Parts: sequence; structure tokens; C-alpha cells
Amino acid sequence: MVVGTVTAGVYVLSIRIWPQPVAVLLSTIAGIYLTGAFHEDGFADTCDGLGGGNTPQRVLEIMKDSRMGAYGAIGIGLMLALKFVVLSSLPIYAAAMALLAAHPLSRLASTALIWRLSYAKADGKAKPLAQPMSTLEFCIATVTASLPVVAICVADRLSWQAIVTGSIAMVVATLWLAGIFLRRIGGYTGDCLGALQQVAEVVFYLGLLAVIRH
Repeated sequence: MVVGTVTAGVYVLSIRIWPQPVAVLLSTIAGIYLTGAFHEDGFADTCDGLGGGNTPQRVLEIMKDSRMGAYGAIGIGLMLALKFVVLSSLPIYAAAMALLAAHPLSRLASTALIWRLSYAKADGKAKPLAQPMSTLEFCIATVTASLPVVAICVADRLSWQAIVTGSIAMVVATLWLAGIFLRRIGGYTGDCLGALQQVAEVVFYLGLLAVIRH
């Protein structure tokens, strides 16, 4: 919730001074600075690994390599561009609510990997998180991540139709990527968690936009 609150706050303050695209860009920069680009780096590494590896071991080796390849550079560039365009296309204050809701929900999607999949290697960024997560722990995480969404719906800042559509898109993306990770490397890594967070976040925005613009 912290990242969502900070990015939404930066956006709301910035929109009072600059046009919406500038406010969106500043909120994105704030989020990247706050997290140390952990999720973006994981997405880029995952693109490199899945794009360049033809065996599970090779995929993991590429993902572990700190150097960014063509797949990673193209992937993260397109991901950031898509988030920028979608958020800039939302109504001004709907974008703020989207930021507030998407960040905890997209991290919940990553948590689902820890809950359901096994860790794919013995070392890496997510080693402290590689212990199995109980269903109770996942339920607690779900309730916590849902609090901002419930508050937004109660305050009538976003329609429930938009929230539901964005959430469904996020669930579909989570199941899709979980299947890919399971098939390609037999589980998840820290990079996979970051990659799923990025994808879940942007498809949530896309779901909101699809409902709001019609």
C-alpha cells in the first residue's frame, strides 16, 4: 500500500502544476525510486530469460545475468510506455485511484506465485521469500491488499464495474504467467515475481480504461 499511496500522492500533487502526462511520468519515477526498480528489473530479466533460453537451466542462467539483453530492453521499454499511455488516457482523478488500487493488488498477484508454485532455484533475489506460504497467510495478504480497493468503491471514486474488470484481467494474467513459469522453469524466481507484478499492474489499468471509456 505504501508504493500506491506515494505514487498516487505524487500524481495528485503534480497534476495541480503540470499536464497529466507529466504527472504520470513523475509518479512512475517516484515508484521506481521507492522500489529500487526491483520489479522493472525482474521483468526485463524475465523477458531476456524466456526469450533467449531454450532449456530451464539456460533460462535461469540468463535471468541471473545482470546484463540486459535485447528482449529485456525492448520488453521494459514497451511496458513503461504502455503504462504511461494508459494512465495518461484515464480521467485525471481516476488515474490517481488506479495507482492507489493497482500497486497492492499487483503485488498480491506476485504473492500468489509464492503461495502456489515452488521456488525454481536455490539462490537469487527472492531466496528469503522462497518458503511455502500457507493459505491463511495468503488470505491475510488478500484482505490487506483489498483494503484500498474497498475504500475506493465505498467512496465511489471508481465504478465497481471498472474495478471488477481490472481485477479479472489481473487474475487471467496471473494464471497465464504462472503457467508459463511452471512450464519453462518449473516454478518461480525473484525475477518472476517482479515480472508478474508489472504485467498485473498494467492489465489492471487496461481493464479500468476499457470500462471507463465506454
